[in-house]
Amino acid sequence: MKAQRRRLWGTVISTKMQKTAVVKVDRQVSHPKYQKKYTVSKRYHVHDPEAQGKVGDLVEFEECRPLSKTKCWRYVKTVKPAV
Repeated sequence: MKAQRRRLWGTVISTKMQKTAVVKVDRQVSHPKYQKKYTVSKRYHVHDPEAQGKVGDLVEFEECRPLSKTKCWRYVKTVKPAV
């Protein structure tokens, strides 16, 4: 039985590397004391061998085995193309 892998959605911010896209994921966090919500961003290097993700696209990607020092995520699909 195949293990369930983590899946995330984010915006492609760079495709300058070969077979790799940099994807930014934003999430809302509430401050523990003051309860104000603020945005936290994180960048992921995603393996995209056919370069299907373009800058500005909303993409879905999943966890996989380590492919390099910084890359352990695989492109799944484009959820919403850039305008």
